[in-house]
Amino acid sequence: MVDPMPSMNPDGEDPEESLWLRLLWMVIIAAMLSIAHTMLYALAVVQFIMMLTRKGRPNVEIAWFGKRLGDWLAKATRYQTAADDEKPWPWTPFD
Repeated sequence: MVDPMPSMNPDGEDPEESLWLRLLWMVIIAAMLSIAHTMLYALAVVQFIMMLTRKGRPNVEIAWFGKRLGDWLAKATRYQTAADDEKPWPWTPFD
């Protein structure tokens, strides 16, 4: 009789083991998301203060970093919700 649920993924991994490993990565990424959100709030306050003192002109470096941080948050969120299997930085390039 043929087993309807194969015990290995096509790449040779045990599905239950890979789920536990994914849980580990999800916990680590959740901690990183928490740090990233704190950074986002701090940068938003600093950027607003700078705009107040510079007649509405934003700091370009903070704006650039904010865009990169937003891209990372999106990638991390996709991994956390299993919309994508690609882990964010530092496992992949910070693009």
